[in-house]
Amino acid sequence: GVDVLRAGGNAVDAAIAVVATLSVVYPHMCGLGGDNFWLIHAAGPGSLRALNGSGRSGERASIAFYRDQGLDRIPVRGFLAANTVPGAVSGWDAAYRFAREAMGPGLPWPRLLESAIGYARDGFPVSPGLAYWLATDAATTDRELRHLGRFADFARTFLKPGGRPSAQGEVMRLPELARTLECLAADGADAFYRGPIAARIADFLQAHGGILTREDFAAHRADWVEPLRVPYRGLTACNCPPNSQGLASLEILNILNRLDVKSLGEGSADHYHLLVEATKQAFADRDRYLTDPDFAPIPVDRLLSAAHARDQAARIDMARAARDVAPLDPKGDTVWIGVVDARGNAVSLIQSLYYDFGSGIVAGDTGVLLQNRGTFFSLDPGHVNCLQPRKRTFHTLNPAMLLRGGRPYLVYGTMGGEGQPQTQAALVTRVVDFGFSPQEAVTAPRWLHGRTWGAIANDLKLESRIDPAVVAELRRRGHPVTLVPAFAEVMGHAGAIRIDPVTGVRHGAADPRGDGLAAGY
Repeated sequence: GVDVLRAGGNAVDAAIAVVATLSVVYPHMCGLGGDNFWLIHAAGPGSLRALNGSGRSGERASIAFYRDQGLDRIPVRGFLAANTVPGAVSGWDAAYRFAREAMGPGLPWPRLLESAIGYARDGFPVSPGLAYWLATDAATTDRELRHLGRFADFARTFLKPGGRPSAQGEVMRLPELARTLECLAADGADAFYRGPIAARIADFLQAHGGILTREDFAAHRADWVEPLRVPYRGLTACNCPPNSQGLASLEILNILNRLDVKSLGEGSADHYHLLVEATKQAFADRDRYLTDPDFAPIPVDRLLSAAHARDQAARIDMARAARDVAPLDPKGDTVWIGVVDARGNAVSLIQSLYYDFGSGIVAGDTGVLLQNRGTFFSLDPGHVNCLQPRKRTFHTLNPAMLLRGGRPYLVYGTMGGEGQPQTQAALVTRVVDFGFSPQEAVTAPRWLHGRTWGAIANDLKLESRIDPAVVAELRRRGHPVTLVPAFAEVMGHAGAIRIDPVTGVRHGAADPRGDGLAAGY
């Protein structure tokens, strides 16, 4: 990404180069077979746009299809888990085309994929995160969530002979993915949705009892949508609209904007308690309404109104944790990327396969690992997020940006499914209310209300660095506290860029919980 900026590329060019490379070297958390959402600020026109690069379910995907096979829920792994078209590449394409219009010439499309192609063809050292998840998924006998080596193409692609996972620092090569990226570089996104890549993925799935067809790929499109906005302490917090859970992230800030967060003291029991209780209020709305807005009405304006936020704030009891909250379902893993270029263009991009390694299905000789995002659909026809053909599911992905006077002030985001809105609230309150630098805000102890996928407990996880007296007080207020290690990966990998409104200096932050970094030139 830095190389692209130095060569004259814009923020979108750099973001595509980074996420394409991550699709190779971080394949457990993102890839060509996943989805993405974007917030893009074009400095020239001074406008903010949101892009929905999430895929829809296949035309054959229906509740009856799964019921006829004796299933009461969609499997989380395997061919029937890969029931939504991968939208990521369409997001890259739409963002690239927009940047040509709004940000100037930039770099040629093939140049943006050079790094990804090189790493896939020539090899890359396995990172600590990839090594951990390869070992976890290869060693377990849990055939529902893990043991991905049972899928022949996954084992051939990602595991050593005999099913051994690569260790940290060993070199991994993905030659089939390299050839797919070369095709994408030469022929553009059309190859992925209406050309040879689409044909090979769809034909492979059909040959193995899957759902997606060539027609499903050809019908897919990414959509430009209007960003959601709420005021926060004189700034404007922005996020993506449904089917993204950006609605919940903004509801939390909308509630907090009615309260004096600064007076509570950062890191106090009151601070943690308030943010957790605000999260419960926002999640209750999210779980009731969030789905594809083309299939059900979502009262976004009311949910983000000042009156609704005042009512939510009034329901928070600072002495006791709310208990009448429905258990939360597990949700998966992701990468977040932020870029600000020399001209002031800014990108907040989030991309994911849902669970680590998604469905576990590598589509034959394409090297494309397919997501399992559609497993979040419900097979209950009365559920707001019930499965229907050509429908987008409830999506945890939500990129964020704070504007000051209509210009980017804080570009931020995180992976971590259920934790994304909570960590976003932590970053904003620490930077805006308590004056933390972005790195201080990212590094500070975090919490997670709910659960991530694969976890049994629906609890309040606290990093062990939090003051024991604060932990004890939260327990006394009724929070089901579980302590996790310092800098636990379960808290997600956050990042941020703050743009000084006077000097224009960029202050970047990367998360010590992950494998990423902040870089500039």
